[in-house]
Amino acid sequence: MSEKITQSVSNALDTPNSQTEYSVSPSDLPLHCPTPTMSKWNSHPKVFIPVEDTGEAICPYCGAVYTLVK
Repeated sequence: MSEKITQSVSNALDTPNSQTEYSVSPSDLPLHCPTPTMSKWNSHPKVFIPVEDTGEAICPYCGAVYTLVK
């Protein structure tokens, strides 16, 4: 297997959504996880995150913590 193909396969197997904390702004609302900008946007079912209620919320699937920054 060529190095380029091996690297592509390796990138495809990276841990999805390895970042665990995200700062979001009001322009990101309504917020859902995973977001379209995440490297593995289809890593779990889309769930809306009610971060606007308390300013912080956790995704029930992946445990990512979202903090609303105004």
